[in-house]
Amino acid sequence: MDTLTHALSGALLARATNPKDAPPRSLPRRIAAGFFACAAPDLDFVIGAWGPIEYLELHRGPTHSFLLLPFWALLFSWILAKILRHPGGWRALYGITALGIALHIAGDLITSFGTMIFWPLSDMRPGLGSTFIIDPWFSGIIVVGLLLSIAYRKSRIPSIAATVVLLSYVFFQTLEKEKALQFGREYAQTLNIPNATVAAHPRAVSPYNWTVFVSDDRTHHYAHVNLVRDAPITYREGDGFVAKLDSAFRPLAQAQWLTRSRYGDSEGATAAAKEAWDSPVFGFMRWFADQPVLDAATTNPECYWFVDLRFLNPGRDWLPFQFGACRDTPGAPWRARER
Repeated sequence: MDTLTHALSGALLARATNPKDAPPRSLPRRIAAGFFACAAPDLDFVIGAWGPIEYLELHRGPTHSFLLLPFWALLFSWILAKILRHPGGWRALYGITALGIALHIAGDLITSFGTMIFWPLSDMRPGLGSTFIIDPWFSGIIVVGLLLSIAYRKSRIPSIAATVVLLSYVFFQTLEKEKALQFGREYAQTLNIPNATVAAHPRAVSPYNWTVFVSDDRTHHYAHVNLVRDAPITYREGDGFVAKLDSAFRPLAQAQWLTRSRYGDSEGATAAAKEAWDSPVFGFMRWFADQPVLDAATTNPECYWFVDLRFLNPGRDWLPFQFGACRDTPGAPWRARER
């Protein structure tokens, strides 16, 4: 989830959970604390200063751990109490700070990236994958709830109602994901792929836009689909960026399935790419990637570059998290590099 949406959701939660008997003057400080606390876990962007691989290994890790949440809540509530000059000190803000951090973790859990909620005991990266990382409908519900809270500042009803609508929206998205998965299962049956793995990832613009994957040990089959569309949308130059993104998603009955190989198509390249993929230095990418494919092979030095199709968004040419295993000569040790 983008940081601004996190922060706004923290403000909404602070308003919805404000005690009825709380002094009126404490509300602005509480909302400010919820806003900043819910954004705070994304301070882990500083990990990128140590390098792209370190960022991949630790982003959504230490600051996103439920196990470390009490510590972060203590630290941030102390800092916020100083900044906001709360007369009650850190104790008065600890509860909303802890709720804000927990809400941030929950907000990231519903996306596809994965979140290490049990760090440092486990590097498992669960993710519900129901919501695209930037969802205008999700963010819009929060904004409307905050605006109504300003208009009816003496009542918690607008913020509570917006929170309920937001939870309902995520539940709705989860149901849509199941429909996308079922579409993938049916396609796997038509291809008679043994031990096929089916996945579905939310995409931009609409909760009905999904990329569905049917994968085996060598190949990914995938299609960009809209679950309710009856006819494809034709994009024309000048229609705008949003229209360009949306037009790539076709009705289920007209889905266009594409294929990408995990290790390349030629026999020689496949063997070398598989060796690169299995090299010890590339363990971080094997751990992180859900739908990995060989994207390119280069010489001098010999490199095999991999991407994760989980982050493939039609209408956008660039893919994040491009890494390769490289060596200077055959038989030399592999080195991990960012492309």
